[in-house]
Amino acid sequence: MLRRLLTLVVKELQSLLRERQTRTILIIPVILQVLVFPFAATLDVTHVAVAVFNQDSGHSALQLVRRLQHASAFDNLKSVHSEAALKTLLDNQKVLLALRIPNNFSAKIAAHQPVQVQVLLDGRNSNSAQIAGNYVQQIVARFANEKTGQDPGAALITRNWYNPNLNYKWFIVPSLIALITTIGVLIVTSLSVAREREQGTLEQLLVSPLSTAEIFLGKAIPAIIVAIIQATVVFASAVFGYHIPFQGSVLLFYATMLIYSLSLIGIGLLISSFCRTQQQAFIGVFVFMMPAILLSGYVAPVENMPYWLQKLVWVNPVLHFTEITKMVYLKGAQLSIILPQVFALGVITVISTAVAYYIFKRNIA
Repeated sequence: MLRRLLTLVVKELQSLLRERQTRTILIIPVILQVLVFPFAATLDVTHVAVAVFNQDSGHSALQLVRRLQHASAFDNLKSVHSEAALKTLLDNQKVLLALRIPNNFSAKIAAHQPVQVQVLLDGRNSNSAQIAGNYVQQIVARFANEKTGQDPGAALITRNWYNPNLNYKWFIVPSLIALITTIGVLIVTSLSVAREREQGTLEQLLVSPLSTAEIFLGKAIPAIIVAIIQATVVFASAVFGYHIPFQGSVLLFYATMLIYSLSLIGIGLLISSFCRTQQQAFIGVFVFMMPAILLSGYVAPVENMPYWLQKLVWVNPVLHFTEITKMVYLKGAQLSIILPQVFALGVITVISTAVAYYIFKRNIA
């Protein structure tokens, strides 16, 4: 049995690597996501263009403008001399926000009186504009406190665990391991049976000495091998390329990755069993993968979703492995911490594999 199974696994891997189209699908997405996602999928706001309408020629107003010029988030300050010019820059999206300093700013600062500045945000890019607006608010508040000598009272000192510098790549890159594993497993398994049908070789496989269980395993094992290799590439890129320290157990990390791969194999073979062509299989993978990723917490926190949806996404395996990846990679979590997610993946694995095997056996019989 093991020899027959090994022969089928080798044959599946050869079929995957022989076709140029399949090789491209398995390699290019990994490279692109590792190189592009950490820079594109980020909430860090940098290189912001800001317009400044300074109506005050006093020393304090000029100092505030210099503070903005030296802020790391702002690298393009445009000075304007009228409200019309300010409005034009915002309307034409030449700047993300605008700052208007009143003509009595320096005088009020010198008199230790409350002073206000106006910040205008471009609502068409609301998320980035709000973050940049918060940067400006912090700079102005700190400057005013220094100049007026006012004691802000009790100070709140924040210490960020697991990602002390709030580098957004530390959140993005580990999560990519889960996404790459998802793509690898689903593509390989969904294409397997569909490719056999399309090439007319499924009948030859059915009349071979292989049992249905052996054929099922022979389609599943190559997907696990490909997915783990892809995930290892991303993992190595995170550690050695982006220098994100791995805090957890490598053995536990790969063990949970194996369970996650098994949970996806059932879904992939289920898609493949219903598809007659590889094109249909691609569409089936896309239909499953897009909502699964959107509801995994990768794009938006699950806590922000409606309560009923938070309960519903429990059946999403991508959600559980994304959480496991972050906890093991960044926090060094042990098995006792991630046990609820591992249990959920185990339940999903048993149900999806059982259903997929039943339908797979019925469809090829």
